[in-house]
Amino acid sequence: MKLTDTGDLWWKSAVIYCLDVETYSDWTGDGRGDFVGLAHRIDHLAQLGVTCLWLMPFYPTPERDDGYDITDFYGVDRRLGHHGEFVEVLRIANDRGIRVIVDLVVNHTSDKHPWFVDARSSRDSPFRDYYVWRDEPPADQPENVFPDQEDGVWTLDKKTKQYYLHSFYRQQPDLNVTNPAVRDEIAKVIGFWLQLGVAGFRVDAVPFLLDTAGVDDAHKLLADPHDYLRALRSFMSRRSGESILLGEVNLPYAEQLRFFGGAEGGELDMQFDFIVMQRMYLALARHEAGPLIEALKQRPALPDGAQWAIFVRNHDELTLDKLSEEEREEVFAAFGPEPEMQLYGRGLRRRLPPMLDGDPRRIRMVYSLLFALPGTPTLFYGEEIGMGENLAIEGRMAVRTPMQWTSGENGGFSTAAAKDLTAAVTEGGYGPRFVNVEDQQHDPDSLLSFIRTLAHSYRTSFEIGYGDFALLPQDDPGLLVHSMTWDEGRVVFVHNFSPDPATVTLQLDGVALFDILEGRREAIPEGGAATVVVDGYGYRWLRVLSS
Repeated sequence: MKLTDTGDLWWKSAVIYCLDVETYSDWTGDGRGDFVGLAHRIDHLAQLGVTCLWLMPFYPTPERDDGYDITDFYGVDRRLGHHGEFVEVLRIANDRGIRVIVDLVVNHTSDKHPWFVDARSSRDSPFRDYYVWRDEPPADQPENVFPDQEDGVWTLDKKTKQYYLHSFYRQQPDLNVTNPAVRDEIAKVIGFWLQLGVAGFRVDAVPFLLDTAGVDDAHKLLADPHDYLRALRSFMSRRSGESILLGEVNLPYAEQLRFFGGAEGGELDMQFDFIVMQRMYLALARHEAGPLIEALKQRPALPDGAQWAIFVRNHDELTLDKLSEEEREEVFAAFGPEPEMQLYGRGLRRRLPPMLDGDPRRIRMVYSLLFALPGTPTLFYGEEIGMGENLAIEGRMAVRTPMQWTSGENGGFSTAAAKDLTAAVTEGGYGPRFVNVEDQQHDPDSLLSFIRTLAHSYRTSFEIGYGDFALLPQDDPGLLVHSMTWDEGRVVFVHNFSPDPATVTLQLDGVALFDILEGRREAIPEGGAATVVVDGYGYRWLRVLSS
């Protein structure tokens, strides 16, 4: 594939940045972030090298699940702004070369959504079959997503004396995707936001959206839910040819491949690689690259146009559910030994810098990996400056603290009194006094400057997004060495999980190596055996030059 052929597959070389409007920048001074505040911060994203902005839910909500319990799929929560201000953010972002995708949360609604309010008013409601009901819950039922908050997935509605299904909180009743009226509603929601100018959707909890196990005779109503996902993708392509579906699918690789549409594709364009993320943390805990190498070997071949999204941390708990119990305990012991650092018995509610004790070598090595591994790097807001968590805040909200812009009051997030903020600012060594955008903005040695360098290097190394991946085996267990080859270009990456320096010998077909991050050229000896030195917890990006 030539460089000029990449336009329709823009996501394969994108830099994605996820943020929550209400914790990003407060322009009105009420303690809650808003769209006007975000509009004033778009240039920060452009300078960082972001090319795709992912907005977490901003829809009207009772806030029982931080906005993921939605009462109007077409609305903008009035506390954050209105449609005009949302469109202005789209305009400014697009002017800076940044596409915008939004969260599509259609596996459930809020119990305050008009559909559910009507549905529970009577068994004869026209909206009754928008949800899943039973006279008695089945004896064998799956565990709730939030096992510390809910003891099951069925709750009795006292008025109609039937149980409704909720895979998440009881305030979030599951939608019934076997109902064609529900499928039509979801298509209308997608069409609405595409018409306003969004570039696609990050689809929340896709397996739950397609799970019809709780519906009687589901196979008669919707023989294969994946046919529906394929139809949605086709609908989007007709409305906006370059739009994407980025899915949250935390399943084994073989099952994830089904959500891409199998070998033929045609369903999700991108999926988060939860397995690589989890194996990376196990590798960090062991100071050995082996667990991550194992995951990369297990990745299935993807259909044309499909891509993995790589991430270090997201907005939820840092789940470790795909590790064995023993492996999970290793990661807990290394990065979250205290019970208050863990969540649901399967994950961590911490950010990377505190987990690595602030070691700048390890932190930078991990972010080098984020941009170097085959896939699309995805940043969670605040990662670019090394923000930490606030464990005084309950649950997953510990990592959703206000963005830290300055060292001043409230980290420059808001002029409101601290007690009026939507979430408490992180304190201590990772608080705004020591970690903020303003201080790092013009410091060439700051993490912010380093992330900018990585983003620029990634964007000018199309091999990473589009190329063929190959592991280059090493005897040193601390080393991960891989190459990406695309068209006539080849880049080799070396990452050292060990604190000890290492030497790598690479047999390469070229005359020189160009160190992309350092801007240095090194000759390859005659015969092609190049010797590369990497520091403890070090990293190298090396372009193979033929002349």
